[in-house]
Amino acid sequence: MSNKNMRCPSCGGEHFTPKSVEYLYSHDGKYLLVPGTPAEICETCGMVFYDASVLENIERRFFAILRQSEQPDQYIQMPVAAYA
Repeated sequence: MSNKNMRCPSCGGEHFTPKSVEYLYSHDGKYLLVPGTPAEICETCGMVFYDASVLENIERRFFAILRQSEQPDQYIQMPVAAYA
């Protein structure tokens, strides 16, 4: 994804650091947590950018898991608390 001519649309920064992050994909109230997702982080403002092919792969895997043609690596439980 590193593009030497890339500028951050948020702050105009030109320097990015490649990093692996956790990405949370959601669709119709269903979720897929994807640890180790490759991203580029703007060094000026911290905005996170993903390559389109990475997001397409996550979406493909989400729907494959939903159709049960692919299995997730694991399931997790998490608490839910309303903001109030």
